[in-house]
Amino acid sequence: MAENKDLVGAQEALANGDFEKAVSKFNKAIKTDPKCAEAHFGRAEAAVGVPKMSVEDIQASYKKAVDLDPKNPIYQSSYAAFLVEMGRFNEAEAAYNKAAELDPDNARYYYSEFGMEYALKAPIVMEKFLDDKTMDMIKAKGLKYLLRAVEMTEEDAKRLLSQ
Repeated sequence: MAENKDLVGAQEALANGDFEKAVSKFNKAIKTDPKCAEAHFGRAEAAVGVPKMSVEDIQASYKKAVDLDPKNPIYQSSYAAFLVEMGRFNEAEAAYNKAAELDPDNARYYYSEFGMEYALKAPIVMEKFLDDKTMDMIKAKGLKYLLRAVEMTEEDAKRLLSQ
């Protein structure tokens, strides 16, 4: 089966850090089987390491993997992390929440990752609009997700911190 050979070769190239070769082999695997979510996901992961790849192209590969295999929490969370890097926080939040819904045993990790990344990156992305009120809104949203990660309500946090 040619597709398997290309996919295995692509994964090996990715594991070895040869991102251009990996993208090329993932492209071959996609040509053979356009519905192979694993190939689209691998292409997105490898493309991040190829400077000439456009952000739109990488996003399209992540999105295609998620669309083809919507129940895969790894695809969802990796796509979410990419969206955070691009400053697309609402879409990232939705993807992290979807990953948490699909993988409830690890939901705390998705919530904490979004909470931390949002709190750290949103002020940079929103720098020109950043006033005290906006900064407070960013911190509050990040904190809400961190509280969700430790299964604590806002009321419990307030009570514990006021002791």
